[in-house]
Amino acid sequence: MSEVRIRPRQVLVLIIVFLVILMMVHRNGKRTCQGPDFLQAMYAEQQADTLPTIYAVTPTYSRPAQKAELTRLSHLFMLLPHLHWIIIEDANVTTPLVRNLLERAGLGKRSTQLNIKTPPEFKLQGKDPNWIKPRGVEQRNLALTWLRSHADVDRHSIVFFMDDDNSYSTELFAEMSKIQRGRVGVWPVGLVGGLMVERPLLNEDRSQVMGFNAAWRPERPFPIDMAAFAISMDLFLRNPQALFSYEVQRGYQESEILRHLTTREQLQPLANGCRDVLVWHTRTEKTKLNSEDALLRQGKRSDAGMEV
Repeated sequence: MSEVRIRPRQVLVLIIVFLVILMMVHRNGKRTCQGPDFLQAMYAEQQADTLPTIYAVTPTYSRPAQKAELTRLSHLFMLLPHLHWIIIEDANVTTPLVRNLLERAGLGKRSTQLNIKTPPEFKLQGKDPNWIKPRGVEQRNLALTWLRSHADVDRHSIVFFMDDDNSYSTELFAEMSKIQRGRVGVWPVGLVGGLMVERPLLNEDRSQVMGFNAAWRPERPFPIDMAAFAISMDLFLRNPQALFSYEVQRGYQESEILRHLTTREQLQPLANGCRDVLVWHTRTEKTKLNSEDALLRQGKRSDAGMEV
């Protein structure tokens, strides 16, 4: 067998190449982890323990696209360490599907899983349009009850009603973190109310809300979408009567909760003086399962033994 000799110069060259590659990997990894400035600032505040907790309240119900919707949202929570997810299922018991999703996303300690059934008279039936009856009333109110009992009264925290079919930028939560104690923060929402964007109208120095550009029911006290605001938790503690209600006109849920907590003049404009759109009122197309229905009629199913 021939003997392989490695010269000292070759060893030195290999070591230098290895070190160069290691430095490049480290530099690229560091750049990736740093992310945009707003995300770096949030991580720094988190390390300093000065970042307020944001409680994101998400009503949900069983449907074919439920896991897909919640999985998409879970990625935000993986990126943002100061978010606590309160998921309230419209069901008699909490489900393994939601529990497994939270565990697989590593959110077991940063989430709360609740359940409460919507009364039958307020449930959507068959082909009812989704606007015909108030949705998520029982679920959001249960979350508020839980928060009033469990939120740390000595620490600043924020409540955001986070529907599972909207699209959210991570930057929205950086803006939300700026909400002051005793204030309600507001910002624009894209693709809602028949407009490209619904937004607050501000005064000249963009420090105060003077009105809104809503085209649909602009006479509402607060003509904004549920995704357009978040609330300092201390306001809920000081106003135990602040709840959602079935006894309101269509489109008045936002006004119903906000009327107990703030006035237009006290709203805190965010998102670059309400010039940036960081959330969009998107909706998932209803899942078409004609072929699956045909299988079920044969006593079969495509997802036997699987969770989809």
